[in-house]
Formats: sequence, C-alpha cells, structure tokens
Amino acid sequence: MIKCGVIGLGRFGRLHALTLRALENVELVALVARRQESVDALTAELPEVRGYIDVETAIAESGATAWIVACTTSEHVLVTRKLLATGHSVLLEKPISDDLQDAESLADLVNDDSSNLMLGHILLFNSEFKSLRQEAMNRGALTHLDAVRHRPASIVRDFAGENPLHAAMVHDLYCAQALTNAEEPRNFSCQYHLTPDGQIDLANAQLIWPSGVLGRFSASFMTPTGMPPRGFDRLEVFGDGWSARVSPNPRPLEIWDSQAQWPLALEIMADATGATGMMIEEQRCFLRVISGQQSVPVGARYQDGLQVQRWMNELDRVAIR
Repeated sequence: MIKCGVIGLGRFGRLHALTLRALENVELVALVARRQESVDALTAELPEVRGYIDVETAIAESGATAWIVACTTSEHVLVTRKLLATGHSVLLEKPISDDLQDAESLADLVNDDSSNLMLGHILLFNSEFKSLRQEAMNRGALTHLDAVRHRPASIVRDFAGENPLHAAMVHDLYCAQALTNAEEPRNFSCQYHLTPDGQIDLANAQLIWPSGVLGRFSASFMTPTGMPPRGFDRLEVFGDGWSARVSPNPRPLEIWDSQAQWPLALEIMADATGATGMMIEEQRCFLRVISGQQSVPVGARYQDGLQVQRWMNELDRVAIR
C-alpha cells in the first residue's frame, strides 16, 4: 500500500484526489493547499483524509512517500524541490515552471531515468491517443502530423496576455514529442495573429524533424459561444500508405435541450463509485514507475518537459507577428 498526498486543490488537484480514492493499492493520506477554505471544501468530500495548509508539516506528519503536485505553476519548482530533497517521488503537473532556467534548477535532484519525477501529461493516457500511438508503432515511421486545438474567443477578454502557444498548443507538442520518440526538430517556424488591441489569439507553427517528419500546429482563442465550451481538438497523422485521425475533445457524447451540450470535455470520470479514463491510467503508471515495474514513458520524463519548454521558447523567438 503506497501512501500518497496531493498538493494543490484546484480543479485538477481535486480530480487527482477523487481519482486516487478509487485507485487500488493506494492510501490517500494528505490534502494540501495554501488556504484553509480549499482544504475544508475537499475534506468535506473526503472526510477520511487529513488536510494541511503547510507543505513541510504534511511531509513530516502524513507518512506519504508519493506526491501529486497540482498547485499553481509559480510554486511547482519550490514544492517539488522540497519533496525530492526529502527522498519522495513526485508526479508533477506540467509545465515544470513558466521559466526554463527555473525548471532546469531541479536537475541535480532528478534521477537520470526520471524515476523520482514523472510529469503529468494525461494526454499520453487518453485511450484514443494510446491507440494512435500503437498504430504508429505498428505501421512504421510518420511523414506528417497536423494538430489543431481551438479554444473560446472569450479567453482573450478574460485572460489578457494568455498565449495559445503556451496555453493550448503545448499539449500537441507533447503528443508530437511522444510520436517522434523525443527527436529534436531541426527547423522551427511560427506565426501569430493579433487582435486590434495587440492580443495573440492565434498561433500557427511548423516543426521539421531530421527524420523527415513535418508537423503543422494551430492553436487559437477563436471559437464562438455556439461551439463546445472548451473548443475542439483534432490530430491527424500520415505515414507511408496510411493515415489516422483522433478527435478527443469534445468527447463523443452530446445532449440536447434548449441547446447542444458537450458534458464530457476530458476522458476523466471520478465519483464515489470509482474512476475511469486517462487520469487514473496516468496515476497507475506513476505507481508502477515508483514501484520499479516500468520506466517513465517518453513525454512524461523530466527531460521531456525541458525539451518542450525549449521548443516553445524557440517558436516564440522566431514567431512572425
């Protein structure tokens, strides 16, 4: 039985905690947040789990040896450093940090095989993407991939300064990294579209790998209110004599009343009766890693997180505005 704690109790932290409750061979022993109100809200759902508002106290008293870190990105490195320095294993929601140098500062604490630090990349465990990745492995090398990830136009207004390259396209870059086995691209190009007041609402990017794979990526804050509330995602790949397409968002369940609804934006379901989907598969992988049963998959290693951050920095550097 592995004792586990969750640090950061926002939307994803709550999902992690509820999913862990349904996971076999795990005892959830700590819920940690900065505010007592956040702790109280989740311990009301999980009364058997102790809550903390101080990370050091949780580390010292909870008995947890494995931790899921889902706090605000600005605290990722600080919290993860404390956990790694005390010999604990960490599943860290990406990005490692908003700053590449800050992310690189953890290097001395991370095992060479990243076995004590796995990055939270739930798309690796999405059932459609897992099937696509297996098909690519079985059918041979890719020649082209085309990824689109569009989000509501309201984001430009509600989150001024947000860049779809960092907020949306990053997920497809991680998928491309997994499909190309973390090969380093040889060419980067990028273009931004700006709103009349100078906000970036569209990023188009192209990557070319030494193996010959050409990737095209588009991410935006452009979908109108009548479209699914989380926009839509699509990934197409082409190889020698074959191609495939996955459309994981919105999930293939729609409900109609006065208007269309898309109740399943992510393949994550967790309630008192159990959990299914990509988050619990990610957690199972994390437990196998820290138990020595498997290595961290490509796309979820510490070095993979650093690589994708370097890709984004380079795309931002060469972007035409």
